Amino acid sequence: MGGLIEAIDRARRERGAALMGVLNVTPDSFFDGGRYTSVPTAEARLRALVAEGADLIDIGGESSRPGAGRVETAEQIRRIAPAVRLAKELHAWVSVDTTEPEVAEFALAHGAAGINDVSCLADPDLARVTARAGALLILMHTRGPLGSMAGFSEYPAAAYRDLVGEVSDEWMAARDRAVQAGMASEQVLCDPGLGFAKNAEQSLELLRRLPELTRTGARLVVGPSRKSFISAIDPSPPEARIGGTIAACLAAAQRGATVLRIHDVATVRQALLVAQAVTQPPALGERREALDA
Repeated sequence: MGGLIEAIDRARRERGAALMGVLNVTPDSFFDGGRYTSVPTAEARLRALVAEGADLIDIGGESSRPGAGRVETAEQIRRIAPAVRLAKELHAWVSVDTTEPEVAEFALAHGAAGINDVSCLADPDLARVTARAGALLILMHTRGPLGSMAGFSEYPAAAYRDLVGEVSDEWMAARDRAVQAGMASEQVLCDPGLGFAKNAEQSLELLRRLPELTRTGARLVVGPSRKSFISAIDPSPPEARIGGTIAACLAAAQRGATVLRIHDVATVRQALLVAQAVTQPPALGERREALDA
């Protein structure tokens, strides 16, 4: 969907990265599970994300936290449907976080512009459905079923001999499967999967070495928001990780991330604008006049 790609690239030019706001309509997501399970709370959250400046809103009806159980297709659709329909009314760009082709087909038929697949394309039919709709497909790197993950940031240190090389190669193999299923390669975005089949040290190394992932040729989507690797540096629960989230977002944007997947859109947006102003001084007088208008 060319319009969404153009919006993402424009946002990156304007503030350093496009912002993907998270809306989990789930009872069990690690940070915001249970907050937006009713239609009124989900719709209020969606409107707030739009007002805060989200370029894209990622709606999830199934948790991807370690040990989370599979949610049936009909239940995922029931959860996401009101928010997807409202987003269309608001003319907001939306992706849906799902690994199920049937859920993707519903979402794309009702106005979603992208699919966020956290399984590294375990089911190629997901790519076929997305390709038919001309939508974007975000493929996140991981290894194995999500429900089998041991825990947050728990993964053997010896599991990778060449972390960036293996993540890149495995992701490109998934991208190739998506292309074989009908996706255009430029419509497939790369998420290195911080915290998914990676321990805290591995997630930090991926952040540090993001420029090397540009060899995939894909736009990079990075999701550091309130994740457990932050608590490995400064022990803290998810609700107290905003400082680490901002630092990780700025590091990712500086190292080539195109899109940041985050819970705190307004806060990260402000941080990006200030960081950009340090290197590209804005016309502050014009900004003040705009605020006073």
